[in-house]
Amino acid sequence: MKLLNTIILASAFVLAGCGGGEKTAEADDARFVRVEGENLVTPDGDKLFIVGTNLGNWLNPEGYMFGFGRTNSPRQINDLFCELVGPDFTADFWQKFKDTYITREDIDYIASTGANTIRLPFHYKLFTDEDYMGLTSAQDGFARVDSVVGWCRDNGLYLILDMHDAPGGQTGDNIDDSYGYPWLFTSEKSQQQFVDIWRRIADRYKNEPVILGYELINEPISSRLADKDSLNTKLEPLQKRAVAAIREVDKNHVILIGAPQWNSNFEPLKDTDYDNNLLFTCHRYGGEPTPEAIKSYIDFRDKSGKPMYMGEIGHNSDQWQADFVKTMIENNIGYTFWPYKKRDSSCMVGIGMPEEWKEIVKFSEGPHFTFAEIQAARPDQALVRKAMTDYLDSCRFVNCHPQENYILSMGLKP
Repeated sequence: MKLLNTIILASAFVLAGCGGGEKTAEADDARFVRVEGENLVTPDGDKLFIVGTNLGNWLNPEGYMFGFGRTNSPRQINDLFCELVGPDFTADFWQKFKDTYITREDIDYIASTGANTIRLPFHYKLFTDEDYMGLTSAQDGFARVDSVVGWCRDNGLYLILDMHDAPGGQTGDNIDDSYGYPWLFTSEKSQQQFVDIWRRIADRYKNEPVILGYELINEPISSRLADKDSLNTKLEPLQKRAVAAIREVDKNHVILIGAPQWNSNFEPLKDTDYDNNLLFTCHRYGGEPTPEAIKSYIDFRDKSGKPMYMGEIGHNSDQWQADFVKTMIENNIGYTFWPYKKRDSSCMVGIGMPEEWKEIVKFSEGPHFTFAEIQAARPDQALVRKAMTDYLDSCRFVNCHPQENYILSMGLKP
């Protein structure tokens, strides 16, 4: 309890230094969070120790958060729904999903727990004219981010923008919505699109102090890839290229740099001095919740002389999470737990799934690769439409269930 009270007080102290204020025509670097040695510093000059959560599944759906196993990337989930209820109903579902899954009420609640930072994962397609989540042109990425910025400003929260799904795919797994390989690193077209999107984002938010920083690329280069070592050498040059493009329009915001192999292998990152406002970001799931488990992260932080931040952690027992929070605090590594909301426990806020949803899960796990298989296995369409409609109601904050022990294990208050 003493540790918990210490964390809560520390979070409250940090929040006292937050507050975005209004945008101005001219950027003033004194209004932004900045890097000073191994720490983040608020505009008031106070140390900022990140404590918060991730808005996963909202703008980059993941199968397991819906209860799916084999159907696990945004593209596959969309195809599944189209097979069940058709493209028109599916497009309408996604638009309503974006309107209801995360709202002001969710951000208000996160702030009430004592958090000071939210990480917002997003799919690059939200800033293109590509088909994604119910729209086939004029995507609404900026409108969605603008909403969260406003809600965070009203609550004294900072926001990290995280490109979770990059053009071509950066990981080669379901989390990046790729085709099983990180084609980003072999495609000049995808790399240019990646850089251009970040430049556009930075140009729009260059004067917005609510935004803590831009996380260029989530968990690049899966550890399961046979050629990961050669791909690793391509990561840092692309990161530098994106940083240079951002700095053409925005010299104020922190830029977050992740490592290959699920943000865990920092050895390939050789140059840490090409920008003075870099924050390195690591992830950790499993293992012992001790300093030894993150020794390589601590060593890299100490060697680089720049701060380290645990962008994702969680999905474990409450005791494990509380012990890891203690480890991170003692080693000056701020954190955002993954995720804020999903279908059951192991999150801050749980969604009670409609009874009929199990028929969708059953279809998702069975064979539906041929048209004959789809037609034979498809459940009653009216039942599926009801399940999807009921889900949209269930995921509203007012109908969700705060997981109090989980929140306490994060060092926050439910």
